[in-house]
Amino acid sequence: MKNFKYIAIGFIVLLICGISALAVPGSAVASKYSREGFYPRGFSELAEEAGPAVVNIRTEKTVKGGGFMFPQFERGPSGQNDPWRDLFEKFYGQQRQREFKRKSLGSGFIIDKKGYIVTNNHVVENADEIKVVLKNGKEYDAEVVGRDSHTDIALIKINSADHLPALKLGNSDKLRVGEWVIAIGNPFGLDHTVTAGIVSAKGRVIQAGPYDDFIQTDASINPGNSGGPLINMDGEVVGINTMIVAGGQGIGFAIPINLAGGILEQLKDSGEVIRGWLGVSIQDVSEDLAEYYGIEMKKGALVAEVFQGDPADEAGIKPKDIIIAVNGERVESSRDLTAKIADLKVGEKAKIQVLRDGKKKNFRVKINKRPDSLSEYGNDKYGRNQRQEEEGMGIRVSEITPEMAKRLNIDKGRGVLVVSVKPGSKGEQAGIRKGDVIFEINRREINSIGAYQKALREVGEGETVAYLIKRRGAGLAVVQLKK
Repeated sequence: MKNFKYIAIGFIVLLICGISALAVPGSAVASKYSREGFYPRGFSELAEEAGPAVVNIRTEKTVKGGGFMFPQFERGPSGQNDPWRDLFEKFYGQQRQREFKRKSLGSGFIIDKKGYIVTNNHVVENADEIKVVLKNGKEYDAEVVGRDSHTDIALIKINSADHLPALKLGNSDKLRVGEWVIAIGNPFGLDHTVTAGIVSAKGRVIQAGPYDDFIQTDASINPGNSGGPLINMDGEVVGINTMIVAGGQGIGFAIPINLAGGILEQLKDSGEVIRGWLGVSIQDVSEDLAEYYGIEMKKGALVAEVFQGDPADEAGIKPKDIIIAVNGERVESSRDLTAKIADLKVGEKAKIQVLRDGKKKNFRVKINKRPDSLSEYGNDKYGRNQRQEEEGMGIRVSEITPEMAKRLNIDKGRGVLVVSVKPGSKGEQAGIRKGDVIFEINRREINSIGAYQKALREVGEGETVAYLIKRRGAGLAVVQLKK
């Protein structure tokens, strides 16, 4: 009987120790807020503690409208000016644009007891008036400290004599897919709405800008959540809710707080973000480009264009170089290179290593400040009086004038422009499009229609023609077809 008593006591002790272990910080299932197994027991304490530092943001901006009597006809499906507009204006005339006030809602969160608040740039951009409403109902006028359109981050500030609550910034790099998070915000004007979900993915690139690195979550995010915090189970901000997929359910995106940290510091100190600039147009090394250039390595950033007079040009970097390292750190992709260069200080001399014709070369490049906006191809109509040629593949090309080269962001004397592709032709079937610039044919540089024709004549019937082209919004690509 005595032995049974000791066994029972031992069993109880072991049971107590086991339960206690679940609450030990740092364990696989432990956090500041207790859990049972792999599931949170509840989000109530987390929401109560974080909620007061989340704010509603109301903005008012002046918008011009009414310039065209029938605005639904003002732009065509592609966003270009609609030819019908000229017809309507001919009969009805151009209407005077009138101004009206547009109100919008967003979210934000306090990060400093002095009143600094983080939100999205698109929430406060061009706002004439910004109002911040706390959870306790108090309302304040806010001013913009600084904005960064490239990452959609803004820092605003309110002045208050009250003791303001503030959220702690966490480490988004430590986030794991499947980890629980909550979002707090102002969806559709429903203030301090709390939603919960998990981290669905990390490092999402959704073509929102040059620094895409989004956290994807299935915590419900809706219009009005923009600028609000994504919070982990330790009550730390790990992301800034910013975007949803239109028509999608359970697909939302947040800016990683680690990406935002340095930007917020710069905005607080100087009101702007200064990034490094190399002066090149780059893209990833795709399978077809690797095969075309005969290289095994499919990592790095391929230089599609070098902008004249910019740092890379002055250092000697050329188109078709593959940038593989910056200051000794390996470059994995074009996006990786963009991030590495952005972090460099203006005036710094960076060591850039490239792969050129299979050989490594090193350059010292003096970094410039990244311009606020980068020029893109215009929607210009290419000169129809230029010399044009068509060949058997159904591709009509034109020589590129210096003015056109400038508009296309390419070096003078490079390439020929595709001005039309015959429907059903070999060129169309292979994927050649109007507006493509042909730089090479079978690795032979093309700088005129004469060079274009000569390169094609050297390809026999039934042999492969490999076009190296540059396409708007897509960079360099290789298109192959049989002659």
